[in-house]
Amino acid sequence: QVQLVDSGGGLVQAGGSLRLSCAVSRSFFSINTVGWYRQAPGKQRELVASFTRGGSTNYADSVKGRFTISRDIAKNTVYLQMSSLKPEDTAVYYCHADLLNFNYWGQGTQVTVSS
Repeated sequence: QVQLVDSGGGLVQAGGSLRLSCAVSRSFFSINTVGWYRQAPGKQRELVASFTRGGSTNYADSVKGRFTISRDIAKNTVYLQMSSLKPEDTAVYYCHADLLNFNYWGQGTQVTVSS
């Protein structure tokens, strides 16, 4: 019912910036939440940043002040602007949305931060 296409990952040096994009197949108004998760090797997938149904945002403590989630409502696209990147940010980043308590996931995009 919801298709997500995430992109924008790549290799970046520590301290650099990267912007991830997620194209959503339907209006944000019909979706409960939308945001980004990440999964590093040997770790569980964790929430990075998200929009709630009221438009408020949530951030993991580890990225607060460095990452910014935003959205373009007309384009049905959500972004994750990542700044001051650290090697520990290295992970596969997944766009995520939920509708009627069903979870939808993007393909995932690799972010690698080198020292």
